[in-house]
Amino acid sequence: MRRIEAAVVGTGWCGGIRAEALARHPLVERLHIAETREERLREVAAATGAATATTRWRELLEIPGIEAVYVCATPEQTHYPMAKAFLESGRHVFLEKPIALTLEEADELVALARRQGVFFTIGYSQRFNPKYAYVKKTVAEGTLGEPVSVLISRHITRGLGNKISGRVKLSPAAMEATHDIDFVLWCLAPAKPVKVYAQEVKRVMAPKNGAADCNWIMITMDNGVVVTIGAGWILPPGYPNFSSTWIEFVGSEGALMVDDTHRDVTLMRMSQPGAVFPISTMPGESAGHVFAGPMAGETAAFVEDVVRGRAPLVKPEEALLAMEVYTAADLSIERGEPVALPIPRNPQAERLSLTLTEGVL
Repeated sequence: MRRIEAAVVGTGWCGGIRAEALARHPLVERLHIAETREERLREVAAATGAATATTRWRELLEIPGIEAVYVCATPEQTHYPMAKAFLESGRHVFLEKPIALTLEEADELVALARRQGVFFTIGYSQRFNPKYAYVKKTVAEGTLGEPVSVLISRHITRGLGNKISGRVKLSPAAMEATHDIDFVLWCLAPAKPVKVYAQEVKRVMAPKNGAADCNWIMITMDNGVVVTIGAGWILPPGYPNFSSTWIEFVGSEGALMVDDTHRDVTLMRMSQPGAVFPISTMPGESAGHVFAGPMAGETAAFVEDVVRGRAPLVKPEEALLAMEVYTAADLSIERGEPVALPIPRNPQAERLSLTLTEGVL
């Protein structure tokens, strides 16, 4: 089987995980990385043996051998221009969520990938979580009968919530519930969402950065199924980037409860009061010789898709639909009423203008 060259743009928390996974993958011949922080760039380059390590991401466009590019940069305003540049150059692109900041930008990226004949996918890593994959399998096989209702409650710690909400003005619906929206739509397909109603609470974060503490979203599907998704990011510290999720999937002939609250591994020490929950982040983390979590497997899958010419698990059209749902949730909060789907596009919508100067991601 042939080997390819891959690149990672932005090697922070998630990008670093992806870079290390790619460096270990037998189908990756050379790895190229871009990162604005020179100290972090040197750290990841040393850990991965990267063939290229640059602070200027556009330099990667000039390396003809690169076939697959992982766009993991922050802030999220960079996603659209970076993904567009790599798609236009004929590269297969893996893009961290969100797909874009506006539906018009997302439409453009999906259409561009289709015209270029390249793979384009979004980082919805929870599809690679075995517990979530089991839910999908159970629903697809009809084990629960006809789906009736779904409830998902997701919470992350305040430190991570402050970090995310402080760098981009996107809601918990757009940055956290988006994973669960994608997951539910994946499970319930071919059913489509037709109506969204949402509310928010602003108590803890609003005085600091104007962000909501949590969003609760109710989605009505065209087959009558009702979905309720809650996402918040103000949990007290428990473990760096701790994530807790609970899922209830109820059908006409059965019910499935999934505990993804990460309470199965508890660490207590004399030097640190209280308990912490290792191996509890959404992306996962290394545990010695193995990686515990979905992100490494998701990263490897895209390389294998490119080499085999196989369509990625997450289709860009599915990511676009998830974006419509969380956009509708934001609009519902703003208007105080349900929002019907699909959302009409505004051809005159102001495009995001972002000047990417030399050396800036």
